Amino acid sequence: MPNTPPNTLRVVIPRPLYQAFDYECDSQPLPDPGCRVRVPLGPNHSVVGIVIENGFVSEFEKLRPIESVLDEAPLLDKPLLDLLQWASVYYHHPIGEVFFTALPNRLRAGRPLQENFEWHLQCTDVDDALSQIKRAKLQQDLLTKLQKSSLTEAQLTSLMMSKWRKPMQQLEDKGWAERRLVVPKKSSGTDVDHPNQHLIELSDEQEQNLTQLAEWVEADELQPVLLHGITGSGKTEIYLRAIKPVLEKGQQALLMIPEIGLTPQLFQRFCDFFPQQTVVALHSGLNDTQRAQNWQSAHSGEADVVVGTRSSIFCAFENLGIIVIDEEHDGSFKQQEGFHYHARDFAVKRASQLKIPIILGSATPALETLLNADRKRYHYLQLKSRPGTRTPPKTSILDLKGQTTEAGVSNTLLKLVAEQIKDGNQVMLFLNRRGFAPVLLCNSCGWHAVCPACDTDMTYHASRNKVICHHCDYQQQVGTQCPSCKNPQISTHGHGTERIEQLLCSYFPQTPVVRVDRDTTSRKGELAKKLEIVREGKPVILVGTQMLTKGHDFPNLTLVGILDIDQALFSTDYRAQEQLAQQIVQVSGRAGRGEKPGRVILQTSQPQHPLLNQLLTQGYRAVAAQLLIERQAWQYPPYGFHALIRANTPHFEAGLHFLQGVRNDLQVVMSEQVGEIGLLGPMPSPLEKRAGRYRYQMMVSATKRSSLHCFLDQVISTMKRQKKTKDLRYTLDVDPTNFM
Repeated sequence: MPNTPPNTLRVVIPRPLYQAFDYECDSQPLPDPGCRVRVPLGPNHSVVGIVIENGFVSEFEKLRPIESVLDEAPLLDKPLLDLLQWASVYYHHPIGEVFFTALPNRLRAGRPLQENFEWHLQCTDVDDALSQIKRAKLQQDLLTKLQKSSLTEAQLTSLMMSKWRKPMQQLEDKGWAERRLVVPKKSSGTDVDHPNQHLIELSDEQEQNLTQLAEWVEADELQPVLLHGITGSGKTEIYLRAIKPVLEKGQQALLMIPEIGLTPQLFQRFCDFFPQQTVVALHSGLNDTQRAQNWQSAHSGEADVVVGTRSSIFCAFENLGIIVIDEEHDGSFKQQEGFHYHARDFAVKRASQLKIPIILGSATPALETLLNADRKRYHYLQLKSRPGTRTPPKTSILDLKGQTTEAGVSNTLLKLVAEQIKDGNQVMLFLNRRGFAPVLLCNSCGWHAVCPACDTDMTYHASRNKVICHHCDYQQQVGTQCPSCKNPQISTHGHGTERIEQLLCSYFPQTPVVRVDRDTTSRKGELAKKLEIVREGKPVILVGTQMLTKGHDFPNLTLVGILDIDQALFSTDYRAQEQLAQQIVQVSGRAGRGEKPGRVILQTSQPQHPLLNQLLTQGYRAVAAQLLIERQAWQYPPYGFHALIRANTPHFEAGLHFLQGVRNDLQVVMSEQVGEIGLLGPMPSPLEKRAGRYRYQMMVSATKRSSLHCFLDQVISTMKRQKKTKDLRYTLDVDPTNFM
């Protein structure tokens, strides 16, 4: 080996490559692992890279020098670097792409860290100031917030997105607010105070759970804690009180949630409970600047609590002390594109590495999590009742056979909606399909609107008079006649949330109908506006998709109607029944969360289906136990282990031939692991064509996790050697949850 002087750096770059690169660095001292550097790549190109090792002897005699060092101090500390390296190995994903997942876009592009500022109250008579700006609601809101405590710009962005800048400037012009540079705070270990009005008296059951939790947190060997609480049982109160002693030690907390839609309500609850602490949000609703600002506040230690979605698990904290995952069962925690990580599993690994507590909360825990609790790998806590006099809603099945329906809503359900509205209550109808109708067709010649890029039916959206593909977003204007036979009458089949909204508006013209789905909440702030209408407590009818199923608290909502679940009862996806049971329980849990009792109506043409009857009579835990028995019989996860190899190209069957070649080359390896490894396929994906690309897949199954990963190492090597066209893309998904 050449005797290269130890001025070398090992650098990972954001490319689909499984190795790091060695470079020479003349700067002294050498940048530490976790710092960014700009390095040459190819003849006339340079990229931002992350140092993962320095000062070693390279096996290469001649190295190219780096161009510049971008950071004085590491952005990623050693524990996080080690964790990212583990993730690259576990998910068999290119190491550079894994590392750059941990940085916000601005830092990936090589931009410098930002200075963060905070705003302080400079007004001596707040009441007089408020009287002078009666018509300036945002200025009033900001002044009231600053009266309680100073606010960093990261916190203001989390609270109000970008709406705070102009009114805050106006307050500064009046001399009522002042902007100062944030000085990173260090742990003081003082008590975390909160106003009494935000303290909710806990039930005996909640107190017992907290006592047990505190005992486990102080144990020598920490284990994850599963908090299995029915909807409305007060899991958030447990989270808040579990985080409080962590903040008192000067440490930080991460609360992970599955949907952006849950952020405003939970975020405000945490701000109210911890008014003197800095709470920031991390999710895709922030722009690049805002996201980098909030990320940096966690990295510097300025942020005490981060409320974030899936990718927040990669956030670099100064001193992380606890992780809480709300709705841990939710499929949104699994990344479906690119780096196929599962944020829940990654969080459990990170907590174990840092030796900090982690709480997984849900009313409908995932089967994997329940099995870990049954095997004593996780501690198990239960909240079986709602606080006070509140009781879970009563659920009943409405048999659609013999019922008259309109837009998928039975007359019986419409009558129940009318009764609740008359009594001054709120109602929610749930349908997990947006748009007006899933099919637009001509009854004369049989033409129907099909996406040319996906070979699947497009959904008709009446408000825009368009058909839209929900897979690739291809859109087409709808004419007045059939494009094939010129028939002037084109009809729709099926129904979506838009059609339900139209029906309800015609039946209840005096009652607001609020539709919540991706179509109505795509603009910033729209979801918060809609939810605010509901929280006023006046009679209203909510219509929505799964965006409404989790976490939302509407005290005056007394009736929930669940529409069109039959398709999931007979799905070929082995996870479909688990997901359906979770969805029914979560949707049902929106009813009866106040003092008034709640009722849930489940519309179905299969009233005798075993899953529905077991769910209604014995509850989710019994359904989960039955599903686990079935999974064990078939050696499906969590008893068996899967990986999905996918390939796609613009050319029909080219990906199929590639995967068949991979399978042929793996036959020798498989013969050495008879009984441990199975291959299913290659075959077309259930949605074979999407966005102009033909998609194929091959399933790898194993009886042991170690056997699966050893085999996947061989799969990666085989795919690298396999002959392929330039436009072919392939991915490897370990522990897949989506087979489309």
